[in-house]
Amino acid sequence: MNATLIHDASVETSFLDDAGTMPLVLKPVAPIADLSGWIDAHRDQLETWLLRHGAVLFRDFGLTDPAAFEAFAETISPGLYGEYGDLPKKEGGRNTYRSTPYPEKQMILYHNESAHQPRWPRRQFFFCELPSAVGGATPIVDCRAMLRQLPAQLVDTFERRQLMYVRTFTRGLDVPWREFFDTEERRDVEARCDAAGIQYEWLPNDELQTRTVCPAVIVHPRTGERSFFNQVQLHHTGCLDDDVRLDLLDFAGAQRMPRQAYFGDGSEIDDATIATIGAAYERCAVRFAWQAGDVLMLDNMLVAHARDPYKGPRKIVVAMSELVERSQFAEAASA
Repeated sequence: MNATLIHDASVETSFLDDAGTMPLVLKPVAPIADLSGWIDAHRDQLETWLLRHGAVLFRDFGLTDPAAFEAFAETISPGLYGEYGDLPKKEGGRNTYRSTPYPEKQMILYHNESAHQPRWPRRQFFFCELPSAVGGATPIVDCRAMLRQLPAQLVDTFERRQLMYVRTFTRGLDVPWREFFDTEERRDVEARCDAAGIQYEWLPNDELQTRTVCPAVIVHPRTGERSFFNQVQLHHTGCLDDDVRLDLLDFAGAQRMPRQAYFGDGSEIDDATIATIGAAYERCAVRFAWQAGDVLMLDNMLVAHARDPYKGPRKIVVAMSELVERSQFAEAASA
C-alpha cells in the first residue's frame, strides 16, 4: 500500500495500486463515535474523492453487519434504490442485495452495473460481511484509463456505433419472460419495452427476444470525462468458455443465444475485438483482498467491476443509489 498522499485530520488516506490512483483507502486515525456526523461533515470531500478516483475503500470504520452498512450507505447517499430486479434481496435489509448468484469457480467479467438497462446507479456500494478463504476479489477498473488503453480507432467505432444488447428468453436457458417482467400479459411487456425504447419480437414456443441499443462510451454528467461504459463482456458470446459456447450454439442456434452483444446497427463484433477489450481490462485492473467490514464505494459511471473465482463461504452485500436515465445519453448521441 502506498504512503499517505492526501491528508485529512480524521482519516489516513492511501492507495492500493502502484500508480496511486484507485481505490483511495480511508482509515480512521481513531474510532469515530458519531459516524453519521462525520459523514455529514465530510460529504463534499467524499464526493470530490469519488469523482477524482472513481473508487473509495472505507476500512476499519467499525461496520460489523449488513444493517450497519445499509445505514452507512444511506447516510452517504440518501435514497438507496430498493427495486433492482436481477439481484436477490439481502435478508433483513430494506434496500440492499446479496451479490450476484454465479458459480464460485467462474469469474464474473468486467461490467458497469445496469449499463444495458434504461437506467443505472451512479453510486454502488459493496460491503464485505465475510471474505472468502481463497480468491473472491472484486477487481475494479478505471474506465477513463480503458479509453487510453484501447486503440483509438476502436474507441471511435464504439463511440459512433454504440452497442446493441440482445436477450432471448429461451426455454431452458433463461428465466421465463413472465418471471423477468413480473407479468402474465404480453401487452404489459410490450408497453414496458416501448416506454424504454427496447425493440422486441415474439418467437415461437412463447419465447421473447429483446434488442436494446445503448452507449458504449459516455460523458460523465458531473466530471465531463469520457468513460468506457458498457456490459459488452457479460453479453458477447466470445467471452464464454469454448465448450459452453458450442453447447449453447448447438442447443439454441446463433440467433437465439440467451445473450449477445452487437454494434448498435446489428453488425457483429468479432472475437479479436473482444479479446482486445479483455486484455485492456486486465492491464487496468486493481485487485485487493477483502477484509471483514470493508466498504467499497464506486462511481459506476467511472469504474467497472468484476469478481474473481473463490472457494469457501463469501458474503458481499450490495447497495445502489443515484439513478441515471439512459435517455439523456441517447439524446446527446443523436444531437
